[in-house]
Amino acid sequence: MSLFQILAICGMLSPILYTVMWILGGYLQPGYSHVRKDVSSLVAVDAPNKKLLDKFLITSSVLLFIFYVGFHWGVNNGEGSVIGPILFVISGALGVLVALFFPLDAGGEIVTTTGKMHLTLIAISGILGIVGMVAMWFRLTSVVVWSSFATFSLVSAFVALALVIMSGVFITSDYMGLIERFMVSTFQVYYFVIALMVFLTN
Repeated sequence: MSLFQILAICGMLSPILYTVMWILGGYLQPGYSHVRKDVSSLVAVDAPNKKLLDKFLITSSVLLFIFYVGFHWGVNNGEGSVIGPILFVISGALGVLVALFFPLDAGGEIVTTTGKMHLTLIAISGILGIVGMVAMWFRLTSVVVWSSFATFSLVSAFVALALVIMSGVFITSDYMGLIERFMVSTFQVYYFVIALMVFLTN
């Protein structure tokens, strides 16, 4: 097994752990609604299962960052623009910072500087991720082995952007949690697929 395949396994494990985190968190917290409540509320300052779920969240974030560190060289033998991989590295680093230092305030509110930083860093990380998807489309669209993934990358970028906008529009609605989960899942599926591609092509 090559180094890139080991890194790819880290990348594939990350979205799995993240998804397990919010499913398990909702199951363990009485009265929690996946339709109405956002994922971050599960690891807010006063969340009942914060310590347990933080382990999943931090591990997931660190694994994704580790994968992205070697991502550029694992794609098409490192040939092509480094812009996409750099954006993903920065996005991954912001994810680690949020997981370690910037939980939502008590009750899932956004009141303190920490809570505001949580929202700000997640927003920046998401935007960088979407731009990174577009950059990977530019890089790989003419590479035979990766051309299908390039199309997937572009489609994922448009879907993610649309769902980010919808999440903002419906942030105060009773369906905010459901829309957010569709948005988050778009990113998580992308992370898994890109890591799987690195695994299969190395």
